[in-house]
Amino acid sequence: MVQWFKSLTTARYRQAIRDSAWYPFGRRLWQRNYYERVIRNDDELFRIREYIVNNPKSWECDRENPDRIDENDIYKWLYS
Repeated sequence: MVQWFKSLTTARYRQAIRDSAWYPFGRRLWQRNYYERVIRNDDELFRIREYIVNNPKSWECDRENPDRIDENDIYKWLYS
């Protein structure tokens, strides 16, 4: 189901670039992997909701973030 959704939205996005002059996004549209999970109880639902709310706060440090500043890059910048 998720793969179908990703394929459909990607195809429509490409069509809009071609036919409607949408600006092309220079990176991947979708994260490479995804995980499906059955939520089994209220505690698990609460933890998942908490993760969704708090996850964007850690985006600056995420390895998947193409714009993140690596600790080593900071040192290179400071001492170059």
